[in-house]
Amino acid sequence: MVAGGELRLVKLHHCRYSRLRAGIPRETLQFSLQVPTPSIWMKRLLPILFLVLPVPAVVFSANPALGQAPAGGTPSPTQSSPASNPPANAPSSAPASTQAPDIPIDQENARKAKDLLNQAIQALGGQAYLNIHDREMQGRGYNFYHGRPTSTGVLFWSFFEFPDKQRDELSKERDIAEVYVGNRGYEITYKGVHPMDEKDLTPYLRRRRFSLDNLLRAWINDPKVALFYEGNAIAAEKPALKVTLINDKDEAVSLYVDADTHLPLKKTFTWRDPVDKQKNLEEEIYDNYRPVQGIMTPFSLTRYFNGDMAGQRFLSGATYNQNLNQAMFDPHSRYDPNKVPNKPSSKH
Repeated sequence: MVAGGELRLVKLHHCRYSRLRAGIPRETLQFSLQVPTPSIWMKRLLPILFLVLPVPAVVFSANPALGQAPAGGTPSPTQSSPASNPPANAPSSAPASTQAPDIPIDQENARKAKDLLNQAIQALGGQAYLNIHDREMQGRGYNFYHGRPTSTGVLFWSFFEFPDKQRDELSKERDIAEVYVGNRGYEITYKGVHPMDEKDLTPYLRRRRFSLDNLLRAWINDPKVALFYEGNAIAAEKPALKVTLINDKDEAVSLYVDADTHLPLKKTFTWRDPVDKQKNLEEEIYDNYRPVQGIMTPFSLTRYFNGDMAGQRFLSGATYNQNLNQAMFDPHSRYDPNKVPNKPSSKH
């Protein structure tokens, strides 16, 4: 009785193995009773199996027939079809969508990126930073060509009103100005007003689109912008945390914030030249932060173009929310900064 049942079990397993090798679906093997002649190694294995198999397994294999219920009428777990009556503790074969999903990794990553950007805003002054309406900055600027300075520096006065008005006055006399309103730019000299050349206007508009203020005011709240937290990094020779933002035009910009203070240290973005189709890398380094009206202001800014230093700006002063004279943003208004009462001093 035992020997016959054990032989049936071994033959059935051999049958299942042979049919799996032949490509027959697993479901059909559970009901197959056609057993081929055992091979030589199977014959040698039978005596060993009689010695090593536990008694319950031998008795269980001696059931009258596979697929039939015992006298009690309730099929055993191995006799019932897994497809029609799976055990209670068997893993569910239902699609994963029917189970409660975990938070996707990309959503958790985006949350960490958003948190880091919010920490940078708080470090800059929080609501005081977000409430900036206009600003004025004075200082000295330097331009570089292939990493070499092109001058001994130029005095400047820069006025900006959010979101897209800017006036830069150059030289000690402040008689040369560049005015940007929306997507238009103008040069003002003693010769009059002239529209800015495209080759000079385009780089300015690009830098404004990727500016730090635009990232922390507009990009961060745009549902079409994807946020990616990229973890530890080094920026300006300091430990930093990196986050990357990508808009719906596939434009990407990366921001590095100080790992301790969360103040922005560095910003990078790339763009492809429409002429030679080559990618260009632009970087800005922020340093020497000082509090001005509750707003942490970088008094040093350095720009790089494809790894070469392109410009530096050192502030001597900054002021926020003065309700700037709108005439300064009208290139045809004949605005004269030297005739404005209580104008900032030009001494540096």
